[in-house]
Amino acid sequence: MTLSEVMTTLQANIGSMYISNFNLYGKQFRVMVQAAPEYRSRLEDLDGMYIQTSSGQMAPVTIFLTITDITGPQFLSRFNLYSAMDVTIVPKPGSSTGDVINVVNTVAQEILPSGYSYEYSGISREEVKSGSQTTIIFALCLIFVYLLLSALYESYILPLAVILSLPIGLSGLYLFVFLAMMSGGTIVNNTYVQISLVMLIGLLAKNAILIVEYAIQNRQQGMGVVESAIHGAITRLRPILMTSFAFIFGLMPLAFSSGAGAIGNKSIGISAIGGMLVGTMIGVLVIPSLYIIFQTLQDRFNKKAFGSQDKADKKEE
Repeated sequence: MTLSEVMTTLQANIGSMYISNFNLYGKQFRVMVQAAPEYRSRLEDLDGMYIQTSSGQMAPVTIFLTITDITGPQFLSRFNLYSAMDVTIVPKPGSSTGDVINVVNTVAQEILPSGYSYEYSGISREEVKSGSQTTIIFALCLIFVYLLLSALYESYILPLAVILSLPIGLSGLYLFVFLAMMSGGTIVNNTYVQISLVMLIGLLAKNAILIVEYAIQNRQQGMGVVESAIHGAITRLRPILMTSFAFIFGLMPLAFSSGAGAIGNKSIGISAIGGMLVGTMIGVLVIPSLYIIFQTLQDRFNKKAFGSQDKADKKEE
């Protein structure tokens, strides 16, 4: 008697087994054998199930089995080969997944006993992995803009007038997101807001570049530092306002969207509108001041460099 024969007998009586087909009314039907429910509902019913031995005699299945009644789960959940338990957490309205992850990390460190740990799976696992990359991405964006402006202006000082004007608009982004949260909205600092943040770095830098570039041209034509800054701001004010407000009004449908995907659309729309509005209205006042500061520093460094070069030339003569 083999184990396969015993298990086949149990399958045929308890779990059903396909044995043949038959044709009826022009259709083919499958033949499944299985003991009636009243003969397989209890553990004692196994005594009524027989199997043919090698000698040709019928013997109860229980002769070949040792049955122990135990209690256990229907399935075992494992994660990375460790016994695990699944926990699903739904954030309350107004809370982001990042807030939930921070709370889970804090609570797990406080209450988990020794030998127990936790891991994230699915989208949450990817979010935890990529969370540390957000700062790197923003830093690379700023470095990339700074290097391009350094090549454009042929200076490592003047690009700071553009870079330091960016936090004004970015603060407007977080201000509008905060106001949306306080008004009972579902807007949080999510991936869509971070996309708007990267986008605003380029858009706000564009406004600052317009003013600084024109001020540099005026400076090269012989104007004073303050005069060139004021003239550049006045001259570029109209195109800056036109392009900025055209962009803001273009985002209005996203800010007031509804239906499927409304949270993502509102996150991009409200955050981008806030950053662009604050960055434009306040930036046009701050950018000329920053240009005056860094252009003055640039002139001083140039005087020192040219002065030392003149002294060196005189010594050689």
